[in-house]
Amino acid sequence: MARLNAEAIVCALRAHGEHGAILRALTREAGLVAGYVRGGRSRRLRPILIPGNLIALDLRARTEEQLASATAELLLSRAPLLAEPLHASAVEWSATLTAATLPENQPYPALFDTLGAVLDAVAVAPAARHWGAALARYELLLLAELGFGLALDECVVTGSRDELAFVSPKSGAAVSAGAAAGYERRLLPLPPFLAGAGEAPPMREVIAALAITGHFLERDLFDARNRDLLDVRERLIARLNRAVA
Repeated sequence: MARLNAEAIVCALRAHGEHGAILRALTREAGLVAGYVRGGRSRRLRPILIPGNLIALDLRARTEEQLASATAELLLSRAPLLAEPLHASAVEWSATLTAATLPENQPYPALFDTLGAVLDAVAVAPAARHWGAALARYELLLLAELGFGLALDECVVTGSRDELAFVSPKSGAAVSAGAAAGYERRLLPLPPFLAGAGEAPPMREVIAALAITGHFLERDLFDARNRDLLDVRERLIARLNRAVA
């Protein structure tokens, strides 16, 4: 019998049967895992299985092919974040993105650690620009871990590491200001912090960074089967834009 005991971040919960639910959660040891939670929609378990929560997860399955049986204990509740629409959108999108794009049972320890850091930042950061920057970095890391990494360390045209100002929407590579002359409208503006310069960017740079990652997420990781999930991200971006205004 296969068994897993691990800390996990709840990413998605889907009703199954009259009272049960199928849980999808991200662990450091095994990546994204799924399991059936008996009574998962009960009054007792609903507050535990909220997306974003950190849980102690116990998975058991008789075979590798069988959907595991899951039990969960709450370690850290992020439910208070759901009271604020902007924070709720950030938690919802982070969890949705993870559940929608990662293959199951493949370890991504860096993604587990970074997702936890993003959720922590949403909880404690003094302004949305701080956790917005963390979210953009998480999206960038997720693209890289899945084989769609962007090359933001040097200009694709000249090889220079100076004055990197744009990203090619086709190649995902950085372009310097000089090399981009005359083609700026065809390129995506590259905020300095996304290329490694600065730690506390203004909100306009956060929005620019999310425009870059959003372009490549939509192009490379979402298709007709899950494209409607991008509506969650659009709500988040709209709320961030209102925060800027």
